[in-house]
Amino acid sequence: MPTFTSADGLSLHYEDHGTGLAVLCLAGLTRNSGDFEFLMPHLSHVRAIRMDYRGRGQSEYAEDFMTYSIVQEAEDAVALLDHLGIERAVVIGTSRGGLISMFLAALHPSRLRGVVLNDIGPDIAELGLTRIMEYLGREPQFPDLDAAGEALHAVYAPDFPGVPVSRWRRQAELMWYEKPEGGLGLRYDARLRDAMIAQAEAGPAPDLWPLFDQLAEVPLCALRGENSDLLTPATFERMQAHAPDMHAVTIPDRAHVPFLDEPEAVAAIHALLEHCK
Repeated sequence: MPTFTSADGLSLHYEDHGTGLAVLCLAGLTRNSGDFEFLMPHLSHVRAIRMDYRGRGQSEYAEDFMTYSIVQEAEDAVALLDHLGIERAVVIGTSRGGLISMFLAALHPSRLRGVVLNDIGPDIAELGLTRIMEYLGREPQFPDLDAAGEALHAVYAPDFPGVPVSRWRRQAELMWYEKPEGGLGLRYDARLRDAMIAQAEAGPAPDLWPLFDQLAEVPLCALRGENSDLLTPATFERMQAHAPDMHAVTIPDRAHVPFLDEPEAVAAIHALLEHCK
């Protein structure tokens, strides 16, 4: 199991496959390297690197949950690139991973070769954030993964029409695991909820538009799920006004977040990777 050590001594897991252009895949808030499982068959022509953030997946949990922050996770991403001897990489950032990309543009701009934002922007819609806080840090109340897959299919079918139960069953397995005593456990540190609440109480969220403007200095692609409750059409339009050269693509029949194996997503990602060679 490949790991590297963060500056504060945590063992962090990553996956590293292929050769060529380095592509660093950064997952959503509670997710892990499995978040890109459906995209991986479409990245066989590049060096695809996937990272488990601290407190997620197979990475160690931090003693201080306040280190579950975007800034720290950005520094961990740079530490992984250093560990692998990679000077610059294209970043594909899903949700939280896209926010980390913005901070990388501000803190370590020379490390970015290009960026794909998956259903995230400088403004986060309150509706989507409220939905996330409803489940964050709480074990799902399903008896097993089969039941979880059925439930995900029932809940998300209106916004993800045509996605079969089997895909939702696999998605459930990537997010949760079956506990020996029954029920499902989280594949991340539940104290991530405490970190989010404490950070929100510490003061207003920073204005991310200046960071996004710096991100626009590199080849940039932004994807939005047509039915997203986190990235609104108005924010998506404003992003295009701020970054006229950005390739903006709406993924039909998807909410937060697209799986990234949709034809529109694959075509957009391939176009950016080709541009960054």
